[in-house]
Amino acid sequence: MSPECTRVLDGLGQPLPPELGAHVAACAGCRALLEGFGALEGVAAPAQAPEAVPALESAKAQALKELAAHPKATPWWREVVTLVGVYVAMTALGALALSRVGLMLNAAPVGVVAVLAVLVLLTMVGGAVVALAPTRRVAWGLVGTSAAVVALSVVLGGSGLAVKGFLAGCIGCWRTHMLLSALPLVAALVMLRRSAYQPARAVAAGLSAGAVGLLLLHVHCPDGSAAHLTASHVGPWLLLGGLALLVRSRLPTQNHAP
Repeated sequence: MSPECTRVLDGLGQPLPPELGAHVAACAGCRALLEGFGALEGVAAPAQAPEAVPALESAKAQALKELAAHPKATPWWREVVTLVGVYVAMTALGALALSRVGLMLNAAPVGVVAVLAVLVLLTMVGGAVVALAPTRRVAWGLVGTSAAVVALSVVLGGSGLAVKGFLAGCIGCWRTHMLLSALPLVAALVMLRRSAYQPARAVAAGLSAGAVGLLLLHVHCPDGSAAHLTASHVGPWLLLGGLALLVRSRLPTQNHAP
């Protein structure tokens, strides 16, 4: 590139002196450069679609209205307290209903029954916290490890006593488990819609809701065989975690905040 070409490049967009005009007339590269620059200058910026303006103004007005009505975000722990309150109320109602035929029928040692009951209670509250706490991501390892510990503890902490036939015992405990956990699961899914969808949160919420039925069956069911506990207590509980994941993935989200 000659010095004259460099001066033409530096002077793009400005009137050229006569000596550079003569150079451009004799230089094909400079002519192509000026023609291309002129074509770019002639391209106008795309105008905004007229119909987009009212839509943007409407969205802005709605956002300002919502901010005026709720200038401060609701503390996340209030939702946890509300959800746990639903769990406690349903647990109390279930205990009242089961007490007619005997609430404490687990034949395992009292200490084992008490420790496992506390573990399931911690799962109930901890799952609600994990599901609703404002963390950016929930680790699958935390949810999976907690579920495995609870499941193994319930099965290994059984009395070993088989009371009914396997199929009859499964039908009765499955029905009781699902009835006791239905309302807590619905409440958990309603709360989950208020934040962005995360699969691990949904599973944690389903397991915490299912802990209501798991706790009541733990103290009420007299059948402590490993096969019965696996199929009729732990099985429905894990199924509720998967069911929460499936249903939440299809529910619309009200708030996409993390």
